[in-house]
Amino acid sequence: MSIKRRSVLKGSAAGAVALAGGGLAAPAIAANEPLRIGFLPALTGPSSSTGIGINRGTELAVKEINDAGGISGRKIEMVVRDTQSDATKAVNAIAELTNRQKVAMIWGPLNSGETLAATPLCARANIPMIHPCWVDTLIDVKKYPMSFRSAPTNEQIGEAANHYVMDVLKAKKVAVIGDNAGYATATVAAYVPLLKKKGANVVYEGNVDAANPDLKPELLRMRDGGAEAIMPWSVNAGFLARILNTRAAMGWDVPVVGQTTLGSGQTKALLDKPENWAKVYSNNFKNCCYGSDGKLPAIDAEFRGRIAKANIDMGDTLLWWIACGYDAPRLIAETVKAAGDSPKDIVAYLNKLANWKGVNATLSFTPQQHNGVPDAEVVMCQANSLKDGAFNIAPGYGA
Repeated sequence: MSIKRRSVLKGSAAGAVALAGGGLAAPAIAANEPLRIGFLPALTGPSSSTGIGINRGTELAVKEINDAGGISGRKIEMVVRDTQSDATKAVNAIAELTNRQKVAMIWGPLNSGETLAATPLCARANIPMIHPCWVDTLIDVKKYPMSFRSAPTNEQIGEAANHYVMDVLKAKKVAVIGDNAGYATATVAAYVPLLKKKGANVVYEGNVDAANPDLKPELLRMRDGGAEAIMPWSVNAGFLARILNTRAAMGWDVPVVGQTTLGSGQTKALLDKPENWAKVYSNNFKNCCYGSDGKLPAIDAEFRGRIAKANIDMGDTLLWWIACGYDAPRLIAETVKAAGDSPKDIVAYLNKLANWKGVNATLSFTPQQHNGVPDAEVVMCQANSLKDGAFNIAPGYGA
């Protein structure tokens, strides 16, 4: 099954998950009427790495759910809109999906900058949503009681990276850089105080235009400040590759520790030389990393076998992105099957969800906490160990 940008897609379940109750009563739905879900991936544009991978996992899960008869006989329909990595387009899509398409739920957006703009609109429109975006303020059970997060928070990601830089690499002087998109600006602002709290000397802090072709002046400032590690926070593969290429051209072997896209196939493809990927460590999840025996955990080894059988391309993406996209429809399907499609009942079910075993991560929610991923599952990995979308856990991790 292929998801088409402007057409109906059969099945994502993530949307159904959060049919959280709010002011207006949902209309009665016939027993065999499909569940219509709005899906907002960035399939094009400068921040599309995440959306491309998650989209593939969503497609696979939806196909499996619908081929197996749907949710108690009901198929899932997803109305897909490519946000094109643009917050304005995400906002416009939310308006269309809620006002004209009358979807029951929103899955996405998949980038934080777009979700920052979209979440308040979903709340005002009384539309439940689930997303995998990291910016901490995107989840607030009082402001957004129908929103659930299926990925780590920025604080969890930052703590894992900061631990690796300061406690494993023993770097005390740190440079923090991001592009000028919403995710990166929010992340740099959040992580610098966390580093300083741990005792780091932040010798460089800044946000740069993602399209800037010459990052050498920024890296020279970092090097002249004595930086012992660079921490880039961006979902833009071109921006990250330019940092790595510039570092290599300067003959500077400082370690680079940061955002997941550092380890993506898209970033690798933009490197001047494969060696430019050395000493680069990116965020990941324990389930999606090779252990000391060189093997994936059983749940992900089996999942990767199904990816191969379905002929899903992994050359330009990551296993955890595909797994994240796959988990959401499965969770939705199980929730609706167990609780029905009443917003109140769905939210009540999710608010008691404990240790739900996803392919990407274990998820738990409570009425007070709609962030689902436990701290211990967020790790750093070795970018140049990429093999079939997965990585080795970074050297010395946990030391």
